[in-house]
Amino acid sequence: MKTPRLALVLTLAGALGLAGCSAGTSSPGTSPSTETIGPQTTPDSTTAPLLLSTIIDVRTPAEYAEGHLDGAMNIDVQAADFTDRIAALPTDAEYIVYCRTGSRAEAALAQMTALGFTDVTNAGSLADASASTGIAVVSD
Repeated sequence: MKTPRLALVLTLAGALGLAGCSAGTSSPGTSPSTETIGPQTTPDSTTAPLLLSTIIDVRTPAEYAEGHLDGAMNIDVQAADFTDRIAALPTDAEYIVYCRTGSRAEAALAQMTALGFTDVTNAGSLADASASTGIAVVSD
């Protein structure tokens, strides 16, 4: 009776393999960067991230220019137009926000939730966000 068990294992392994291939990716500059779930092998790179969530750096433009996650959007939570810029985004997408320490990201998360966003994560600081997503820090 090991044949049914082997068939089940092979079916599950195949399903898991296909699930890893079903998510889309984007190129920097064409759309916002997104969260990774771990390195994936691709023809272009052996450690390209699998992209899932939009990454938003909520620090000032000057802080962003000094270093930010590759491809992250910069929407300053302390700017007068923050609410307008955030409200222009789809509320049902997944978002990860970060700042210098996590405090401004928490404020952004609260404002986004109040606007009806349903899936927002505070990734904390730039270093924490880079570590948790696997996305490199770059500067302008």
